[in-house]
Amino acid sequence: MGAVGQGPARGGLIDMLPVEHNDPINGKILAVSEDKIEGFVPEPFEEIANRSGVGVEVVMARIAAMLRARTIRRVRQTLLATNLAEGALVAWKVPEDKIDVAFDWMFQRDPFSGHVVLRSTDTVSAGSDYKLWTTLKVPQGFSLQKHCELLTTKVGAERFRVMPANGIFTLGVGHVRRKTVVPGSKADHPAKMMAVQKVELTERQWNVLFALKREFTPEEIKPSPWVARANEAGVTLAEFCRVAEDLTAKKIVGRFSTFLEHVKPSLGGVRVTRFNALFHWAVPPGREIETGGEVGRHHILTHCYWREAGPEFKNVNIMAVAHGTDKRLLLDHKAAIDEHLRVCDIPVSYTNVFWGGRSEIKPSEISPRVYREWLSEQGNS
Repeated sequence: MGAVGQGPARGGLIDMLPVEHNDPINGKILAVSEDKIEGFVPEPFEEIANRSGVGVEVVMARIAAMLRARTIRRVRQTLLATNLAEGALVAWKVPEDKIDVAFDWMFQRDPFSGHVVLRSTDTVSAGSDYKLWTTLKVPQGFSLQKHCELLTTKVGAERFRVMPANGIFTLGVGHVRRKTVVPGSKADHPAKMMAVQKVELTERQWNVLFALKREFTPEEIKPSPWVARANEAGVTLAEFCRVAEDLTAKKIVGRFSTFLEHVKPSLGGVRVTRFNALFHWAVPPGREIETGGEVGRHHILTHCYWREAGPEFKNVNIMAVAHGTDKRLLLDHKAAIDEHLRVCDIPVSYTNVFWGGRSEIKPSEISPRVYREWLSEQGNS
């Protein structure tokens, strides 16, 4: 396997297109489309073509083919939802005999839990009995704490630790281009922290936002993709674009992205990554922004946050995520970051690595209306 039928040729394209991420043309496209298209772009596929050097017809055909084959998990305009909904990383301590059921419940039945991951450490260490980790967003007007308490009763958790982001230093994907990153590779300057701040939206802005963020089907991978979304939102295309650009300026709209299926092998048995590492560092209070900037500048990282993990995790306050196919290489990347912190004279009182195992990913719902409906279904109000 490795190619997918596309029906009749269009614009000279052949019927069978390669769909693996490591195909040379697909690699050029993905190196841009994963996380290089910042903010709202009126013609996103044309922008990907311009930056990748691949013709726009080929770009659209290849992305659609990879989406059909599930090499690409989803195509969508991302949101910086931390500014729209109360959000956090949550670690759960669940009895061993209930953990698989708890995992399934949160992935299948809680639309507000996004990433659901089972994590482990190489040795018994601080917090290693917290094996279930989720990202969670609760729409404006509702309580993150109460949501976690409700989930606790649903899945039989013993306790949970809520870790909201105080600041964001790195947020992206780019698995294809990170495959060639060497340990210690970093930006010329420290990463700048993005503050987390709540933004209120009008009804019209919400309407555009919901149309904007919906995932693309393969049939929607075409020129002028926002025309149908503007109709869906009940506004003209010009108004849709104006609102989307305003939401970008408000730091609500993130990237236009093609998300690879990086956890499971493709239909052809090819893996994008094999290991998902969550790095932990504890640094002195008051040095979180400095440390996050120095950690977040390293090119291997897809995420870097200031989060307070509390005494259960030896007061870890900087967390970062890296992916790869070689566990030893990921540890070499972390060692390079550790050495950089030492050179910067930043004291680290504790550090650890939590490895991802079973994992499922979906966008967290942020609609207050959907949340009210969900609460009603759960027998709560």
